[in-house]
Amino acid sequence: MTTIRLTAAQAMVKWLSVQMTEEGERFIEGVWAIFGHGNVAGLGEALHGIKDVMPTWRGHNEQTMAHAAIAFAKTHKRRRAMAVTSSIGPGATNMVTAAALAHVNRLPVLFIPGDVFANRAPDPVLQQIEDFDDATVSANDCFRPVVRYFDRISRPEHILTALPRALRVMTDPANCGPVCLAFCQDTQTEAYDYPLEFFTPKVWHIRRPEPDQRELAEAVAAIKAAKKPLIVTGGGVIYSGAEAVLRDFACKHSIPMVETQAGKGAVDWEEKLHFGSPGVTGTGCGNQLAAEADLVIGVGTRFQDFTTGSWTVFSAPGRKLLSINIHGYDAAKRGAQALVSDAKVALEKISAALGGHRFADPDFAARDQWFQTTDGLMAAPNGVGMPTDAQVIGAVQRNTGKQSVVMCAAGTMPGALHVLWRAAAGGYHMEYGYSCMGYEIAGAMGIKMAAPEKDVVCMVGDGSYMMANSELATAVMMGIPFTIVLTDNRGYGCINRLQKGTGGAPFNNLLDDSYHVNPANIDFVAHARSMGANVVKAGSIAQLDTELQAAKGAKIPTVIVIDTDPNPGTCAGGTWWDVAVPEVSNRREVNEARAGYEQAIRRQWLAN
Repeated sequence: MTTIRLTAAQAMVKWLSVQMTEEGERFIEGVWAIFGHGNVAGLGEALHGIKDVMPTWRGHNEQTMAHAAIAFAKTHKRRRAMAVTSSIGPGATNMVTAAALAHVNRLPVLFIPGDVFANRAPDPVLQQIEDFDDATVSANDCFRPVVRYFDRISRPEHILTALPRALRVMTDPANCGPVCLAFCQDTQTEAYDYPLEFFTPKVWHIRRPEPDQRELAEAVAAIKAAKKPLIVTGGGVIYSGAEAVLRDFACKHSIPMVETQAGKGAVDWEEKLHFGSPGVTGTGCGNQLAAEADLVIGVGTRFQDFTTGSWTVFSAPGRKLLSINIHGYDAAKRGAQALVSDAKVALEKISAALGGHRFADPDFAARDQWFQTTDGLMAAPNGVGMPTDAQVIGAVQRNTGKQSVVMCAAGTMPGALHVLWRAAAGGYHMEYGYSCMGYEIAGAMGIKMAAPEKDVVCMVGDGSYMMANSELATAVMMGIPFTIVLTDNRGYGCINRLQKGTGGAPFNNLLDDSYHVNPANIDFVAHARSMGANVVKAGSIAQLDTELQAAKGAKIPTVIVIDTDPNPGTCAGGTWWDVAVPEVSNRREVNEARAGYEQAIRRQWLAN
C-alpha cells in the first residue's frame, strides 16, 4: 500500500479539497477561519499549504463566519457547503448558536473547532473547560445537541473514518445538517502515514428516495377523496429541486398553494394558483383557503407554529393532513398521513396516479383583492411622518427585478416580508427556523458568494445590526457587493408590539423604554462608513427609491439607513400565535389579554 506522510491537519484539508459534487465542483468550497492557539499552528499551517487549491477567508466573528457559510449552503440548495474553524474556548462556543441555526434549518456546515490536548500533558491549557467529574468533556461538547454528527479527533488516524462520516451526513437529504469535528490541538500537528488512495477524488451523489407503494396509494386516495385540498410549500421543495414539478402539479390538478418562509420563492408569485402565505404571517386570501381546506398537503415542510397559526389556521371540521417529506420524523408530525419520499419524485408519481383529476378553481377574486389591498399598504406615503416597514418593502419591491434576492432573519421584517413580498422564483432567502438576530449581514455576504450574478438586498433592523455587523468590514475587504436597507426604529419594534399585544407595558424593548442615563443616539451612517462601506441616509421613501437604484453596480456593500415608525405592523393578513399570557397580573390589560388567550387555546384544541 502506497502511503503519504502528513500531519492530521494537512490530511484533513487535502481530503476535503477533493470531495466533489456531481457538477464537478468542490463540495466544501473553502474554509472560514479565525486563528488562535488552538488551531493556528496545526490547521493554520495546513490551510496555508493548500490556499491555491481551496481558499481560506478571515472573518471578524466566529458565529457570523458560520452564518455566511450557512447562507452559502442554503443558496446552493444544500449541494455545496463551507467549513468554519476556530480556536479552543470562546471561539468554539461562539459557533454553537450558528450550529443550532443550521440544525433547525437542516443545512450543511462543517465546524472544526480546536480542542484540548489529547495527551493531556499540559492540562489545563488556556481556555480549557474542566469538568470536575468527567475528564473526557470539553467546551466542544456543547455542540452535541445542535449538530447532526459529532466526533472528537484525538488521534491522527481518526480522520480516516470521521471525515467520510461527516460528508455522508452533510450530503444525506434526510439527515442533512451541521457536523462538528472537534480537533485536538496536538493531534492536528501529529504525522501519520495515510493511504494515498484515501485522497482519491470522490463525487458525492444526492439520493432521491422513492415513496413506499402503500403510502403512495394512500396519499393518492386521500387527494381524490378531498373537495378543497391546499398545498403548503416548504423548503424541502427547493432542496429537492422540485419547484417546476410542484407548479405543474398544482396547475394540472387545480390545487391552490401557500408557502412557508423556507418555501417562499419556490414558485413565482405571479402564478395564479399561488395564494401567498398561511398562518401568523399569512395573506388574507391564503388564510381563507387554509380555514376551508379539508386536506392540507404539506410538501417539504416541518409545520412550524408560524405556518399553522399554532395549529389554529387549518380549522375546517374533519380536516386531514398529508405530509410529504424526506424524513419520517417530519412526515409523521401531528398525526399526519405520511408519505416519506423525495418531494420531486413523490409529486411526479402522485400526479401520474391522479391522471386528469382536477378540483374546482379557488376564489381568484380574493387573490386579486389581496394584491390590491397590499398595493396601497406598500405605496409611497403622501403625507408627513416616518414611513412604515410596509412602505420600505414597497420601495425595495419597485427597485428590484427577477434577478434579485431579498433576505432577512429576525425582527419585524421577516413577518412583513412573508406576507407582503412578491418573490420571483428563487428570489427570497429567509432564516426563520431559528430567527437568529445577526444573521443578516453575514448571510447576505454568503448568498452573494454563492450567487454572484444575483442582486442581493439585505433587510435588517437596527436591533439585528447592533447584534452583529462586523462582517460588513469583511465584505468590503473581499469586494463582495450587496445592498443593506437598515431600518432604524430605535429598538426591538417587533417585540415591543408583541409585548403590548399581550397586555404588557412598553418595557426594555425600544431604547427610550429601557434603562438609560443618556438617550441613545446611534449614528449608523458613521458606523457603517467607518467599516469602508458606501453609506447614505434616506430621509424619505422617495429618496430610498433613488438610492436603491444608485446602489446597483457598486463594487462594495452599500448601506442605506432609513428611520421607520416602530408602532404599526403590516396591517394585513395574519392570524393568532400562541404566546402564553400570565394568569395573574396587576395590569388590567394583561388580564384582558389572558381572557382572549384562553378562548384561543380552546380553538387550538378544537382544531387539533
